[in-house]
Amino acid sequence: MDRILLSTVAHRPPTDVFPYVVSFTDYHRYTEHLESVRKRREGSENGVGSIYDLRLTWWKLGYTARSEVVSVDNPHTLEWELRKDLDARGTWRVEAEPEAAPDGVETASRIYFEAVYDPHSADGNAISLPPFVSLDWVVGKVQPRLLEEARGVVRRLVADIEGEKRDVELTVHEMP
Repeated sequence: MDRILLSTVAHRPPTDVFPYVVSFTDYHRYTEHLESVRKRREGSENGVGSIYDLRLTWWKLGYTARSEVVSVDNPHTLEWELRKDLDARGTWRVEAEPEAAPDGVETASRIYFEAVYDPHSADGNAISLPPFVSLDWVVGKVQPRLLEEARGVVRRLVADIEGEKRDVELTVHEMP
């Protein structure tokens, strides 16, 4: 299994940050490769059991990932898992970090994004590949871009939370 774990600071309390993390239908604003998000099923009151179809496009490829919210601890964590074609799961975690607030800002939160996935678990029949293009080739091209894509998502998320763009320091955490 491969893993991405990165974090950054948003200049807002966890109660202000968390609504952005749980708003799957807004995720298309954070990445150029996510074309649309459609809720397939409503979950419980806190979102557990909600299922979303995330339409991804890259190069000549299109794929719809199906993601289910499996755990929510508002305003601290949201856990999700893909439900078809790829072994992947992830967590958004929000922790109060008031000492990271700059002068003039009341408080701050650290936002963690983690994704754990097996790129070789992809179902080759789920993606319509152009002639002479193998799934191994696609995995080889996409895999190195995933960390950079995650960085962009978190940067744009922070800009949305704070209402303006700024230089965002991202920490890539060591993979155990």
